[in-house]
Amino acid sequence: MVGPHAVDEQKAKARGVGASIPRKEDARLLEGRGRFIGDMRFPGQLEAAFVRSTLAHARIRAIHIPAHLQGRAFTHADMVGVKDILAKTGLPGFRVSAQPSLASDKVRFVGEPVAMVLAETRAEAEDLAEEITVDYEELPANFDMLRAVAPEAARIHDDWPDNAFLVSQTDRNFDARLADAPIKVTREVRTSRQCMAPLEGKGCIAVHERHTEQLHLWTSTQMPHIVRSGLAECLGLDERKIRVVAPDVGGGFGWKGLLQPEEVCCSWAALKLDRPVKWLEDRREHLIAAANCREHHYIMTAYADADGMLLGLEAVAHVDAGAYSVYPFSACLEGAQVVSNLPGPYNLPAYRCRATSVCSNKPPIVPYRGVARTGVCTAMELMIDAVARAAGRDPYEVRLANLVRPEQMPFRSITGKDFDMGDYPASLTRAHAMIGHAAVRARQKLGEADGRRIGIGYATYCEQGAHGTSVYHGWGIPMVPGFEQCGARLTPDGTLEVRVGNQSHGQSMETTLAQIACEILGIDPDLVNVVHGDTAMTPYSTGTWGSRSAVMAGGAVASACEKLAERIKRIGAHLLQAPPEAVRIEDARVVGPSGSVTFREVAFTFYRAPQNLPADADPDGLDLVAGYRPAVDTGTFSYASHACVVAVEPDTGEVEILDYVIVEDGGVLLNPMVVDGQIYGGTAQGIGTALYEEMAYDENGQPLASTFADYLLPGAGEMPQVRIAHMETPSPNTRFGQKGIGEGGAIAPPAAIGNAINDALADLGVELTFSPMTPRRVREAVEAARAGAAS
Repeated sequence: MVGPHAVDEQKAKARGVGASIPRKEDARLLEGRGRFIGDMRFPGQLEAAFVRSTLAHARIRAIHIPAHLQGRAFTHADMVGVKDILAKTGLPGFRVSAQPSLASDKVRFVGEPVAMVLAETRAEAEDLAEEITVDYEELPANFDMLRAVAPEAARIHDDWPDNAFLVSQTDRNFDARLADAPIKVTREVRTSRQCMAPLEGKGCIAVHERHTEQLHLWTSTQMPHIVRSGLAECLGLDERKIRVVAPDVGGGFGWKGLLQPEEVCCSWAALKLDRPVKWLEDRREHLIAAANCREHHYIMTAYADADGMLLGLEAVAHVDAGAYSVYPFSACLEGAQVVSNLPGPYNLPAYRCRATSVCSNKPPIVPYRGVARTGVCTAMELMIDAVARAAGRDPYEVRLANLVRPEQMPFRSITGKDFDMGDYPASLTRAHAMIGHAAVRARQKLGEADGRRIGIGYATYCEQGAHGTSVYHGWGIPMVPGFEQCGARLTPDGTLEVRVGNQSHGQSMETTLAQIACEILGIDPDLVNVVHGDTAMTPYSTGTWGSRSAVMAGGAVASACEKLAERIKRIGAHLLQAPPEAVRIEDARVVGPSGSVTFREVAFTFYRAPQNLPADADPDGLDLVAGYRPAVDTGTFSYASHACVVAVEPDTGEVEILDYVIVEDGGVLLNPMVVDGQIYGGTAQGIGTALYEEMAYDENGQPLASTFADYLLPGAGEMPQVRIAHMETPSPNTRFGQKGIGEGGAIAPPAAIGNAINDALADLGVELTFSPMTPRRVREAVEAARAGAAS
């Protein structure tokens, strides 16, 4: 007969690193037991609504608040002593923008908060907000980033000499003789501004806990510790006076990785009124006033030999960073990464790039899944196809010839990126086979009965994740990550608690971190409780961003469990009357030459029968904190090749994705099922970037999409049956060989789909370089090509 312990041991053996076990979080979330900001209410709670600017750029002459709203409505003048949000950087030439939590002298984008109104319900607060009027002196709006940096453009921040946060540039091996290259191709590439649209909008509840004399901020955030630091700066409080807690978070994508003005306002009001104050972002606020991203513009020239081998690349880029620099990343994050990431996975001999982070009268641009890399991948991959057409070769062949080869690994790119390990050409070759390249080319020659045109497109990218101290210090970002820490505690009943400072918002960390504990200690993941998202309960962390959690938090959990294992072994060895070197940890037991004891027995001895401990027992017990940072902290480099087949109806511009394949290398996969889920979700977002999503503005800086009737997201009907294949090249720099892959799925789709559309329409002389490639843009390009041919 098999006892229950034996069953548990067998179960644990198959549930460590590399196992596709079901997500522990799912039962809670699918059964409606999740706890989101929208689910929470405190006694005496007030709800906030914000009066928001109706103009993109204007001076505030006066704010008129009815007398009966005194003590219920507040402006910047009321928030005495509250400092503006400052996101500085150490990079030379960076211009600091002070972002008031409520607009003071000027408004700088439509939707900027001007006043806060509190009431018993959100509906009542919104009604009262309608009674407040603002007298504006309208100013010229900078709605286009290229015009915003012109000398004559109106200054958004009056003391700046122009509307640029920062100009980033590099010049590596560039030679004037490149102008004589056999192939010289110049293209203009533009990506539209997007909105992130997570399932749950931003929200917070601020509570003044009088018994602890602390401000408790419950907020939907990816970075509890960073929010606490920023909030403390704004309110002038010691960090010990603030506790930040992130409950369940319904998607983040970068939008929930910053300090919001609304969080500062609600926190201030909770302290002033000694009542809980709640704000929950509605969809209109989210679209017009908040999570904008992705707006890039490139003028690029590629130089190549007659076969399409790259000789050099020259680029001038602009990134629309909006009106303010967001805390803590700053406005230079996208622009600086454009310069360093544009060459992508290609062996580029010469490179020159200048990128301007532009200040405009739009909401601040915030980090979105695949920060900067989606834009640079789109620009670079469209250029590879353009070079191939100029060389008269298939884009697949030119792409394959220019990729960094496996024998060159580890490889330092022309911008100093240290590619750890991988076989980029193999990923492309496998994608080429999976998509059935030869069959697609044969189908193109036959033509389609319905008149549509078939095209095939590729994109290969590399994703730098888990950036460390040296990278972020070099970028001048004020939030420099260091050692990630984990607290590990064996509880009195022999189960395990691990405490980490990052936050899960869909990445399944409650599962994968428990699997790492299982790998080290043999304990079943179901017996591991992962605590995260609470500054009072967890070690300091810069949070969840940049595809870092599996590497950094995973390494910290492993380190903590290894140290805990040594303490468990010493107690277990004493109970087994064996020397410590003669015992080992296996399946949540201490196993010796003549028997074994369970973790439960070890824990019972330490907590409840300490008289049985060895004389030299560690007084620090079975509760510890350990830290981790890779010895090489320049990041991991996951990569993938995407290939797709599309059908384009040239008269209507409609695009259908017929097939889509991904060959991905994320190193050792902690949980392959979770990885696939991350890739599927990211790919859906990338398809939105490619074909649907656009936050357009008119010449007055007014947003033209304020509901989902105006802002189109891909749904199930727009998603193809994505096929994924894995390569597992372990990173030599991480604890288990894992690489960050959380953002990768969103990086390549716009490039692959764009190249497929251009391939389908190539014989018509059509080449699109503006995303999203909507039916209107496709149709207009076809009509322009036909008119040009006719004339």
